[in-house]
Amino acid sequence: MFHIGSKKIGDDAPCFITFEIGPTHSGVDSAKRLIKYAAEAGADAVKVQILDPDRLVSDKEQLFSYDVLKDKTTEEMETIEEPLYNILKRRYLENTEWKEVKKYSDSLGMAFFATVGFDDEIDFLADLQCHSIKIASSDVNHFPLIRRAAKTGMCIQLDTGMATIGEIEAAIDVIREEGNENIIIHQCPSGYPARIESINLKTISTLKKMFPYPVAFSDHTPGYEMDIAAVALGANLIEKTITEDRTTRSVEHIMSIEPKEMSSFIQSIREVETALGSCRRILHTEEKTKRDALRRSAFLINNTIAGKSLKECEIEFRRPGFGITPDQFETISKLKLNKDLPAGHMLGIEDIS
Repeated sequence: MFHIGSKKIGDDAPCFITFEIGPTHSGVDSAKRLIKYAAEAGADAVKVQILDPDRLVSDKEQLFSYDVLKDKTTEEMETIEEPLYNILKRRYLENTEWKEVKKYSDSLGMAFFATVGFDDEIDFLADLQCHSIKIASSDVNHFPLIRRAAKTGMCIQLDTGMATIGEIEAAIDVIREEGNENIIIHQCPSGYPARIESINLKTISTLKKMFPYPVAFSDHTPGYEMDIAAVALGANLIEKTITEDRTTRSVEHIMSIEPKEMSSFIQSIREVETALGSCRRILHTEEKTKRDALRRSAFLINNTIAGKSLKECEIEFRRPGFGITPDQFETISKLKLNKDLPAGHMLGIEDIS
């Protein structure tokens, strides 16, 4: 259990909800609009991607394949292939622009997370007073980058898509070697969108058993059924991509939620948390009253005189269960009535001695 800003993250805290805008904004104004939607919906944080494609991608012609949504009504999809460099270039902002976006996020009380790719970008996040650094799944074995991030003391969020358990353990060891225990491990299915059979939600339980850190779920599927399931399995943080329009012809929009869905997304998660309740079997007063109304009590079939033992009386067990219950009756059947009682009377403890 630790804090990000004023919010706790862990098993004894509400699920922390992050809305990802890194791949779906189209500039400073677009990023600000998405942050505003996130804040109005009640999200805890926004996440961006501060990546320089000119440095990150050596082969500018390397192709990347993903799906886009052609029609919201039919959910018809189309597969697009284009250079990864072009995709990353669309989401690139100058540092001065990121400062503006971060300042706006701060003004709305939102925590601000970012994925980065180089050491100087980590230094930039430290200068920005970013709340958390995200390590992309593709960098789970980039120990120099992970070590540099860990040295900042900031919370490190580790994506684990396509990583083995051994690779996850090794990356966490690097973070801990730098004295940083503020770690969140993400179960992060690969694919844009992810294939249902690749999501492996049960891994959330595995990670929670293996590591003493909060476990998150980064959702790469349309809708939010998988997020609800992840919360039910104990996810401490949910990361969901948001967009202004799911039909935008670029990567990740297809699996994002739009502004009109954001509040209901968060409300659904909160309702599931409430419904999960406690591990203990606790009955509230209202439940006890309803339960007793549906259970049974001992009723006399005939007029019965005082001094007769319960086992000698002709009894029928009927609803409601506000009198002597069947299980009580068996333990006190040798006791006697202390007054004459009419047929149809519901026996109570005050009737026996």
